[in-house]
This record gives sequence, C-alpha cells and structure tokens, in this order.
Amino acid sequence: MSAIYITNARMVQPGVGTASGSILLAEGKIAAINPAPQQLPTDCERIDAQDGLVTPGLIDIHTHGIHEFSYERDPEDLVEGSALVGRYGTTCVLPTLYKVLERGSLDQLERLASAIPAARNVDIPGLHLEGPFLAIPGAGASTVAGDLVLLEELMCAAHGRVRAMSVSPDCPRVVPVIERLRERDAAVFLTHTRATVAETQAAIDAGARHATHFYDVFPVPPEREPGVRPVGAVETILADERCTVDFICDGVHVDPMAIRLALAAKGWEGVIAITDSNVGAGKADGIYSTPWGYPVKVSESDAARVHDAAHPLDGLLAGSSLTMDRALTNLFEWLDLPAHQIWAMGTCNPAKVIGLPNKGVLRVGADADLVLWGQRAGRLQAVRTWVSGKCVFDRNVSAEVENLDHDKFVSV
Repeated sequence: MSAIYITNARMVQPGVGTASGSILLAEGKIAAINPAPQQLPTDCERIDAQDGLVTPGLIDIHTHGIHEFSYERDPEDLVEGSALVGRYGTTCVLPTLYKVLERGSLDQLERLASAIPAARNVDIPGLHLEGPFLAIPGAGASTVAGDLVLLEELMCAAHGRVRAMSVSPDCPRVVPVIERLRERDAAVFLTHTRATVAETQAAIDAGARHATHFYDVFPVPPEREPGVRPVGAVETILADERCTVDFICDGVHVDPMAIRLALAAKGWEGVIAITDSNVGAGKADGIYSTPWGYPVKVSESDAARVHDAAHPLDGLLAGSSLTMDRALTNLFEWLDLPAHQIWAMGTCNPAKVIGLPNKGVLRVGADADLVLWGQRAGRLQAVRTWVSGKCVFDRNVSAEVENLDHDKFVSV
C-alpha cells in the first residue's frame, strides 16, 4: 500500500479544534501531520482536499444492519453489509446482535463471530451483544436472569470477540455478570431497564460505565407518592460522573431536549451518537424482511417499526433508519456547541467507551481512518473514506457534492 499525502485540508481534531494543513498516511497509520518535504516518500499518492474538511472516521457502537443486510441473519450479511458503511463516513462498527444469544443459537453466534476477519472496507473490533441479561424485551430481545455459565458459553462461541454487552441493572443476578465482563475487558452498557437508584448504582459500582440508546426502553418509574417525582436509572446514570451515554440521533427515538439535558450533566465528552440502525437504513422508504420473524417498515422521516398486523409488537419501534452521517448532521442542527465537540460525539468519544485509543483522533501513530467531507442539501456527505490508509469509498461524482458549510460544520 503506497503512502497518501492529503494537502490543503481543514483537519478536525475532535474535542480540540480545526486547523488547516496536510496529513501523511503510511502503513495504515497517520505518519505525519504537516510533514516536511523530506518526510514525503517519492511514490506517495497526492490528494488535494481543496479546503475540504477531514475528520477521523465515524464509529458506530450500536448498529443492527444497513440497506437490506441484517448483521445477525448470516455471516454473508455481516460481511456484505458492514462493507457499505464507508459511504456514510463510518470506518468502525460494532455489529449488534440480540436474537442469537441463547443456548439454542450458539452455533449461529459462532458463525457470525468467525466472519469478522473476512470483513472488508471497515474495522470491526468486535461484537456488541444486546442481551440476553435484560429486564425488558423491547422489540423482542431475550430476557434472561444473570447466568455466568451462559455468559461463558456466549463468550466462547464468539471466540473472544465480544467488545461490549448490554445488560439491565434490574436483571436478577446481573452484578456477577458485569464483574466477569470487566475481567474480560468487555465494555458493559446499561439499557432496557426499570431499575431503581440502588440497582443502577450497584451496576455502576460493579463496572458498568455506559448507557446505550439512552431514554429508549428506560421507562419512568411509577409515582409512589403524589407530588413526589420518581427517580430511577435515568437520573442515577446522569448524576454519576463515571457514566457516559449514547442516543439514537434521529429525532424520533429521543427528543433533542433529552440530549441537551445529558450535555448539561455530562459535558460533550460524555455524550455519543449511535444509529441503532436496522435493515433498510440508508435505503428508500419501504418494507424490509428481517431474521427476527417480522418485517419492518422503514421511513427516513420516522424510523424502523415492526410491520405485521398479526404480530403482538406491530407498530413498535425496532431500531432506526439512521446512518452515522445523518446522526451527526442532526446534532449540528440541534446543538449550540463548537463543531469539534460535536464531531467528538461520533469519533473519539465512542472510541474511548470501547477502548480504542488509536481511533477517533488525528495524531501521529493513530489509525489512518479518515473521511473527507462535503455536503448535499445541507447534509454531511462523505466524499472519500479511508480505513487503515486504504480508500474504501470514493464518491467521484463532484456534481452531487457541495462545498462544506464552514460556519455549520467547522470550528474556527
């Protein structure tokens, strides 16, 4: 792989700021920023960014599928679907599974985990298991009491490729599960919960440090005393400085006001954008089949919903139609923050949550996962995407891409 020299770029260091300059990529890493002429290999490819914005690639830590592909349907879907995310500025994903997490489906989990090395055009550092140790099923997820034997069976079937697991603080016997996951260096996410303050605090003390699709499937506790506002998992997570949170940034699952509240409690460093995308994300509105026993109706203006009049979950939200470029575009619309802090919510913040220090940043030695951005109709649009220094997506249709709005997407 030849070196790549990107010049005339506006480079975003998430959480820090934006500066004009150049970047040298070599051997899958950022080799130099603003390199001196003598640092340039004679055979490097030169790319003029034409004052375009270059950021680290987006990282989606909660996603079930894209286009017609469901990551847990079969290994082919996982490989073929994840290969598409670069066109949306995403360079790293945790395929999220939730219906193959029982003893009867361990063989399927093993097949999916074994497919990860075959992934192309994207980095997959591991799987996100949404369950099975949950208290509320949501759109059909399993609800199983904490079971260390089952946990070991799941980890073994996944060949050690579990990067994160979502659990409920109010799931019986969940604290030993959290402790064992942390021993294995897997991130523990909290979700699908009606937990009390005490239950939530116990889960955090055991090692849970993040809450996923926050506010969604976090029911408000019942009012036990007239005039006394109930407090539960949401308030406990917001109040604990050890916890970060992520949101499905489609404006359907969560009102933007909830994201602003989390920012007031956590600061920009503690908030992350996810898609929770389902089959149909990135495609035209329509009805798409899933491996879960029901189709979903997908609409960009709405989300993904169960679409089966005979199904007890008919009409229930079942993930989103989001892609990460739309999620970030929405945050730029909703939040009055410096642009580099909003970029952090899709780059360095998720990288920290799942323990990837060489991703989501622009610095020498970091992974060469980058995106050159333009816009179309006011939305972010990837022009080129690199994963480990390899160009995995090149729009190459300049008429479709407008120059980026520097006032909106770029810090000064």
